[in-house]
Amino acid sequence: MEVATMADSKRTAVKITQTAGRQQLGDFAPDFARYNDDILFGEVWSKNDVLPLRERSIVTVSALVASGITDSSLKYHIESAKKNGVTREEMAEIITRLGFLCRMAEGMGGIQYGKKTFITMSQQKIRQTKKAATWI
Repeated sequence: MEVATMADSKRTAVKITQTAGRQQLGDFAPDFARYNDDILFGEVWSKNDVLPLRERSIVTVSALVASGITDSSLKYHIESAKKNGVTREEMAEIITRLGFLCRMAEGMGGIQYGKKTFITMSQQKIRQTKKAATWI
């Protein structure tokens, strides 16, 4: 990946030139490689006039960790985050927080669903018991 600086009226924008897709996939899936290099990195990732690369790196790593993606893309984006100014301490804190929030959030959702299910089932059983008792 090459980074070229372009002057902007508010801040310096960085144009990303990515070639990894073409290098790794170009002969097998040239369209996928082009989308990766030109669209994802060349347009979407490079649009840093509103959200700087440092913050984009934090968002990207967070999304990958939260999704449970721990392949080479996570390694690449953590390395990119370091290059974009995220410190070791910040990355450790980000990943620690995600570890708790993502799994805790899933757990809380499961608890709420379980609570609702079991309370509903208990209430149905009580109603059935009361109904059966009136038949006696």
